Amino acid sequence: MWQQTEIRLQARPRGFHLITRDILAQLPMLAGFEVGLLHLFLQHTSASLSVNENADPSVRGDFERWFNQAVPDGARYFDHVDEGRDDMPAHIKSSLLGCELTLPIHRGQLRLGSWQGIYLCEHRNHGGPRRIIATLNGQTRPG
Repeated sequence: MWQQTEIRLQARPRGFHLITRDILAQLPMLAGFEVGLLHLFLQHTSASLSVNENADPSVRGDFERWFNQAVPDGARYFDHVDEGRDDMPAHIKSSLLGCELTLPIHRGQLRLGSWQGIYLCEHRNHGGPRRIIATLNGQTRPG
């Protein structure tokens, strides 16, 4: 069975945000899958998706600080500056992390590890609301 839906996320400040609950809240149909895959595709070029630590928020802060040092805003070598000092760095960060995830489903739940969660990595100072296309594929649960 295939199902597809659009997930809308509220605007968030720049940073790495744990969005696992937001995703699950908008996918009630996930409970109907015995086994399968959830593919998430972020429809933006200045944010990204990742799976990482879900317990200690300092990890998300460390990610933000590392990425800001690795790809600084307003570097003089950037030509693409019309949309602000944070725009080109946001595109690079998005390409480094990627805009999609594929996650396993088992008995109506995501099979994330104990300490794993889904991140929205917002790379713009004012990125705005974000959209994710969620595609479910798998075998439905009996009953």
